[in-house]
Amino acid sequence: MGVTVVAHCDWSVEPKKRWMAVAIKRGGHWYVLPPELVGDTSSLFDRLQRRAAEPGSLVIGFDFPVGLPEAYARAAGLGSFREALAQFGSGIWSDWYNVADHRDHISLHRPFYPFRQGGRKRAHLFDGLGISDSSSLLRICERATADRQAACMLFWTLGGNQVGKGAISGWREMIVPRLDEIGLWPFDGSLAELADSKPVIVAETYPGDVYHQIGIPRGGWSKRRQADRIRMGQSIWPCLAARPNLETDLLQPSIDDGFGSDKAGEDRFDATIGLLGMLDVVAGRRDEGVPAIDAIRKWEGWIFGHHRDGGT
Repeated sequence: MGVTVVAHCDWSVEPKKRWMAVAIKRGGHWYVLPPELVGDTSSLFDRLQRRAAEPGSLVIGFDFPVGLPEAYARAAGLGSFREALAQFGSGIWSDWYNVADHRDHISLHRPFYPFRQGGRKRAHLFDGLGISDSSSLLRICERATADRQAACMLFWTLGGNQVGKGAISGWREMIVPRLDEIGLWPFDGSLAELADSKPVIVAETYPGDVYHQIGIPRGGWSKRRQADRIRMGQSIWPCLAARPNLETDLLQPSIDDGFGSDKAGEDRFDATIGLLGMLDVVAGRRDEGVPAIDAIRKWEGWIFGHHRDGGT
């Protein structure tokens, strides 16, 4: 039946900072709505599915990691990412979601570190996991490209760009409770395959990848400043005009206003940029980008529409 609802969530461990942008397909056109708060996560998938104007699947993207580094998965003896998600939090994995506070508490069964600042070093994490090469704790899709720096390691939980605690909350709230019902892209198949078999498809996204795809420069501006968001918003209108199947009248006031003057403006901005990138993949303007590497479909996963060469 295909995809009829696309949503992109700018995730945070704080519910008040979780914003999403949604597009509804109707008669061959995608109607893009202004960003809104995610709200109750336990009902999110159901609420989004009820918005569909036509029969089809919901594709929802989250900007937290969805996958595990191959080196870690092999060292921990995990069969696949899906199998691992079903185990984490119970039995020998009961402490998996509990961030280690001391270097002596780090292990393959408790890999997130540290709980707080003060004398904590990345070297402690490498020693505790028995993985000496720091690059081995980055998934392939997280490594640097010509267009962006390397991402932060999944298991490191300090710093402005840390993703570990976001992954913990995202997996526990959005994925694990519905693991048997949802399709995990790309672990369970391509987008087309999943759209034929799953009512809800979860994908990992990265709005920073989408900036250059839709005409936003990497440097010389900050998404934290409303004036810069207004300026960058105007730069994407040629991109939107080149996509006649996108109906953006409802979104235009948000773009023109730089997504508001409050601190959540940057979250609303990224929620929208991520959605536009997802729509390009769903519409076939951009391919899914998944390399033919077994470890990616087994453990690591991929970022929706990400290309390793950084090309458009």
